[in-house]
This record gives sequence, C-alpha cells and structure tokens, in this order.
Amino acid sequence: MNRRVGPATVCARLRATALQVMPSSLWLVAVACGGGSAPPPQPTQAEVDTRPRLPGDAGVDDRSRCEFRGRIDREVVETAGPGALQPNVRRVYQMVGSGDSLHKVIMCREIDTNLDGIKDIFRTYNEKGESLHEEADTNYDGRIDTWITFSGGRIVKEDLDTDFDGRPDVWKFYTGGQLSRIQRDTNRDGRPDRWEFYTAGKVERIGVDLDGDGHVDRWDHDEQARALAEEQAAAAERNAKAAAATDAGMGAAPLDAGTDAARPRRRR
Repeated sequence: MNRRVGPATVCARLRATALQVMPSSLWLVAVACGGGSAPPPQPTQAEVDTRPRLPGDAGVDDRSRCEFRGRIDREVVETAGPGALQPNVRRVYQMVGSGDSLHKVIMCREIDTNLDGIKDIFRTYNEKGESLHEEADTNYDGRIDTWITFSGGRIVKEDLDTDFDGRPDVWKFYTGGQLSRIQRDTNRDGRPDRWEFYTAGKVERIGVDLDGDGHVDRWDHDEQARALAEEQAAAAERNAKAAAATDAGMGAAPLDAGTDAARPRRRR
C-alpha cells in the first residue's frame, strides 16, 4: 500500500541526505523547499587581487622613504632581523644593465631598529650597489638626527644632531674610511667652534674658538685634551662595530659592513 508523503516530509529527508552526503548543497534544498536564498556569486580568478601585500596596503604608515610603490621595475624584499617577529628590514632592488649584463642591484634599504613599526634608518645605493647616503633617527622621536655621506661605498662625512633640535652640531670627516677631523658646535650657534684633527685614529691636536669669530684662538696639545678626544673616538669606533655587526646579522650586503656610523640605541 502506497502512502502519500507530504512536502514537509520530503524536504526533511532531503535535508538529512544533504547533511550526510554533501553539506554544501543545503542551500539548494533551502531554495527548493522555500526560505533561504542562493549564496552570492564568487569572484572569478581575474577578479581576485593576488598582489603581494605590503605594509602600505593595509593602511599602515611605516614612514618608508624607499621608492617602490607603483614601480614595476623594482622588487621589494622584507625580512625579519634578530629579535623581530615581523619583518623590520626592507630592501628594494632594481634591474640594471641590458642583455648579458642585466643584473639586480640594491637601491634602497631601511630598518626599524626598535621594532615599533616605523623605519628609522634609511640608506640609498648607486647602480654598483655602493652606499650613497644614509639618514637615521637614533632617539626615535620621529626626526632625523644623523646624516651620512658615502663615496665609493666608504663613509666620507657624518653630520650629527646631538641635542636633537633639528640641526647638526657635530661634523665628522673621513679620509680613506678613517676619521680625520671633527668639528663641533659647543655653544649651539650653528657654527663650529672646536676642531679636532686625527691621525691613524688618534687625536693629533685640538683647536678652540674662544671669541666666536670662526677662527682658532687656542691649540690644545695637552694630555688631558688628547685623552678625552681619544676616549670619544674609541667609543665611536666601538659603537660603529656594534652597529655593523647588527646590520650584518640582518643580512645586509657585504658593502654595508663596517660603514655604519655609531648610533646610540635609545628608546622612546
């Protein structure tokens, strides 16, 4: 004897079968039995944005100064340095040359050294991969206080803002990568009033401007002045080696080694 089955029973059986065999087809049952609606259409592959995500894409301003956004001729590599859980080192590469001489070179590198999400060291390179210029915010106040100039991949000049007023007050000059002269603005008038001359890394003489006319009024050769200058130079060298070691640990190019300036690592 055939028993007629009502629509409600049929829908119940269809739902049970769908749950056991193909849960994803439940929406078809819902449409057939009333209630519910078909799922929204899925985007095609052409509509899916498959570009690599960069910090700027997420609305995060890491104060990047490397030019790469919108540049199809540049490649960006993000890496995490020692102690970093997220990438804090960015290198931007570009293809240079043509034919058999076509090769990739680094054009820019920036680092977030205190892991606060903001890049505080920025360096540019020429097409040979040699360092050109570097700027750094060593006290993390959002303003640049260190400016370094390179020639042939070697440091030739370093300007420092030691009182963080936005203006350099210490100027260091290098010959053959070695410190040769330091000018200091000790009275904060924007002009040097102390000159230190170095030979083989050791202070040779110190000139002081006493009346503010921009000329040396007194030359110091005494042991106390010499010892002070040598102590300052030794501290700067130790900091430079520590900075270079840190940079090498982040995987910097060999040309970077030994050229980073001394940077006190102070936090906000």
